[in-house]
Amino acid sequence: MKQIAIIQESPYVLDKERTIKKAVDIINSVSDKGAELIVFPEAFIPGYPAWIWRLRPGGDWGISEELHVRLLKNSIDLSSDDLRPMLDAAKDKNVTVVCGINERDNANSHSTIYNSVITIDTQGQIVNHHRKLVPTNPERMVWGFGDGHGLNVIDTPVGRIGSLICWENYMPLARFSLYSQGIEIYIAPTYDSGEAWIGTMQHIAREGKCWVLSCGVALERKDLPTDFPNLDELYPADEKWINSGDSIVVSPSGEIVSGPLSKDKGYIIMDIDVELASSSKRALDVAGHYSRPDVFTLQVDKSRKSATYFKN
Repeated sequence: MKQIAIIQESPYVLDKERTIKKAVDIINSVSDKGAELIVFPEAFIPGYPAWIWRLRPGGDWGISEELHVRLLKNSIDLSSDDLRPMLDAAKDKNVTVVCGINERDNANSHSTIYNSVITIDTQGQIVNHHRKLVPTNPERMVWGFGDGHGLNVIDTPVGRIGSLICWENYMPLARFSLYSQGIEIYIAPTYDSGEAWIGTMQHIAREGKCWVLSCGVALERKDLPTDFPNLDELYPADEKWINSGDSIVVSPSGEIVSGPLSKDKGYIIMDIDVELASSSKRALDVAGHYSRPDVFTLQVDKSRKSATYFKN
């Protein structure tokens, strides 16, 4: 049995330093309770840009520009020491951490933001870094398109883990790329919530015969900074919840064993029997004995993409 922790807490929106400190405090707290794998929501640092679903495309340009500048300044440059406190905490507590971030490109223009999820190992090293393949609808005005570089399943002390972000989980080939690498714990940081999303998580568990940890964004109006532009117009004072969270744990049989944690903040901490991800495949193994490689094959390009290649 391995103990996992799903963190359904709000960040300090548009403040990466305070959010990172909060993440460190949470890592220390839940690891002291026995957690070995700790999962944070989509874009936790410095927060999911929920305002994109309220602003008028092309009509609220000034507000969008102001918020984007703040988000860019508070996004994570992975070539910097931005995340050093979290890396040190993971090492000190001997835990594996999966966390969604807004990532600032450091290799090309230095101005594009990606919706990324990172995996930190027990030695405090970033061992996987995945950028969301396709930002969803208005997200495309905030985030760039990712690539296949991070479509990896990683061996950890708790089992073989991998991650897809939010609506990437509706992409059958992206899911299959993880199934085919022997995933045992499938992690889905997300802004989505509700019955349809929960049903998808159950389907993925049944399809991949793996544990599914869905970590939702819980966001209240009070979590937005007091100087948020046009706050009252975008989020009326009588509106408490912006997003409900709905974090869940689903077993390889598709059974919800914890959650959904809805319109609440806190943690789901529980033990899971990781070996079920192997024994459950006796009847159905979509990437193994139930596959038909003579009929279907999948080619995955894991190279990191760039618009420019320099040759000496």
